[in-house]
Amino acid sequence: MKEARLVDLGVREFAEVWKLQLELVGARQRDEIPDTLLFVEHPHVITAGRSAKRENLLDLGGTPLFEIERGGDVTYHGPGQLVGYPILDLAPDRRDVHRYVRDLEEVMIRTCAAWGVEASRVAGLTGAWVGADKIGAIGVRIARWVTSHGFALNVATDLARFAAINPCGLDAAVMGSMAGELGRPQEMAAVKDAVRATVAEVFGRQI
Repeated sequence: MKEARLVDLGVREFAEVWKLQLELVGARQRDEIPDTLLFVEHPHVITAGRSAKRENLLDLGGTPLFEIERGGDVTYHGPGQLVGYPILDLAPDRRDVHRYVRDLEEVMIRTCAAWGVEASRVAGLTGAWVGADKIGAIGVRIARWVTSHGFALNVATDLARFAAINPCGLDAAVMGSMAGELGRPQEMAAVKDAVRATVAEVFGRQI
């Protein structure tokens, strides 16, 4: 089993972590570092991927916007949302973009299950869903089979913030959270522990 490391950044500005990801990707491509999983909560920010449509930016109200190199449309990050950025070398046996996205979905689905929240996939869409509510989003970049960007799981996110955009091209009303499904706040540290264990399990890493 391959060794990997977890780096918990706490709360950090998006621009700082974006720069860090680019540095780590280069280091991983050169085999200077092991596979790395970053955890972070961002202050309020909106990011637009390569497929972003301007009409999905509604009323940002001063929220910073970053146009970045990941796939996908627009999304929101903020407090109460666990963002995971895996910097993984998918070589030699996991060189399959679709499998990688499905694996990230599986991480969120299994994490939700640990709290009795029944998440699943929706045909034709990405992310983790609880019924009609989207509880987790995915947007990735893969360069020379090293991954960056990743997933965002709404633990106790202020869902009203999604009204600034059409998240992933969808109506903001579809967004959900673990706290909303359970009717009570969730301890972020416990969710981080569960995600770490699930990433290790799904990707066959020792973290």
